[in-house]
Amino acid sequence: MSSIPARRPAQLVGISLAYFMVLLDTTVLAVAEPDIMSSLDVGVVGVGWATTIYTLALASALVFGGGLADRVGAYPVFVGGVIGFGTTSLACALAPDLAFLLVFRALLGLFAAAIIPSSLSLIAALYREPGPRGRAISAWAAISGAAMAAGPVLGGRLVTSDGWRTVFVINVPLALVVLVLCRTRVVSARYARATSWLPHLGLAATLAVATLAITQAGRRSWLPAALLGVVALGLAYGTVIIDRASAAPIVPAALRRNRAVWVGFGWGAAVNYALTTVIFSLPLLLHATAEEVGTTLLPMTLLVALNPLVTGRLVAAYGPLRPIRTGFAAFPIGLGLVAVATAGHERPLVLGFGLLLCGLGVSWTLPALVGFAIGHAAPEAAGSVGGILNATRQVGATVAAAVAGATLAHRDDGAAVVPFLIAAIVCVLGFVSAMLPSLSRVKTSSRSKAAEAPPK
Repeated sequence: MSSIPARRPAQLVGISLAYFMVLLDTTVLAVAEPDIMSSLDVGVVGVGWATTIYTLALASALVFGGGLADRVGAYPVFVGGVIGFGTTSLACALAPDLAFLLVFRALLGLFAAAIIPSSLSLIAALYREPGPRGRAISAWAAISGAAMAAGPVLGGRLVTSDGWRTVFVINVPLALVVLVLCRTRVVSARYARATSWLPHLGLAATLAVATLAITQAGRRSWLPAALLGVVALGLAYGTVIIDRASAAPIVPAALRRNRAVWVGFGWGAAVNYALTTVIFSLPLLLHATAEEVGTTLLPMTLLVALNPLVTGRLVAAYGPLRPIRTGFAAFPIGLGLVAVATAGHERPLVLGFGLLLCGLGVSWTLPALVGFAIGHAAPEAAGSVGGILNATRQVGATVAAAVAGATLAHRDDGAAVVPFLIAAIVCVLGFVSAMLPSLSRVKTSSRSKAAEAPPK
């Protein structure tokens, strides 16, 4: 144990790089979409599933991964997740067709669900004092958040030079570096908590069938879409019933009737819906190389990576609602400008300004809504709030990729603007809900918690 303090900085870098790797996998894939379509001979819907199935698996398993880390220890779950993520990334790079790619992308989502919650648990075990822990979380957030800025540019360069498979190969050396930096075992607390896989399986089935329904609607096969929609609703209802009876529910009883917390979950889903819409749709609409697309996205991705530091100060000074409202006001305007810029003739200046506003929308809302949700929950439920919030964000991303893929499959009727307009409506609803008078009385504790909360 005496070597732990000396190795803490290296281990913190390794833990942060692991989350960097998970986030990088999503952003670099976005610019690789056209090359995947050409290489594997698939359409927009097919490449949409490559994004959707990852976020679907991640959303379904995040809370389970956190519970598993609590039960068996964060370190073995973290190391197993990193090994699995690196190995499965190599399998994705070698996938001969779309079916194999989808299988391995789903596995990537499961391993990512092991990495994310266990990484924060390891930081808590390494830095037990509030001050050093807050600084460590800030460093973790800064390093991992850089993936948002680096992903499109790095991915564009890799795809342009060596093709889409390299965006997965890069995870292998990253995983090895993480394992070397984190080779010293970190002892964390274990809790005798029950685990139950059935509610998570129900959530995965619900999201999968709902995605199929959206896909069928995009193909204008209305009867199959309606039938699948009914099945998805039935699965959702069944999952809720199973979860309430479970010994290890996804949603603890203390949170089921907490309206403010659920509003925060909804905001998280809305923000990720809008963000994923932009990242997924633009590479398919811009007539540019992967490298050029990555550079085009920089006004948004740089702000997403850097501006949360400013947002933390705003939250500390004014509370979380003001930046949340400002973010939800900026986002639909930005999405509207992106829609205008991609309809017909491309308008680089309009697109750049729209992406800038989208970046402000994400970076103002996400750090603040984390603190808002945690501040409205009992202290013993803070961990559950973090896990569910991350899961609902991935649900938003899953639905966004499905909707964008379905609508962009019909480019001949002006459908290019549809995903952005739908996302703008989602953000307007977020703004309206944030203006409700009943949410104006925020717990004082949420200010400090939001200021320390990571942006991802």
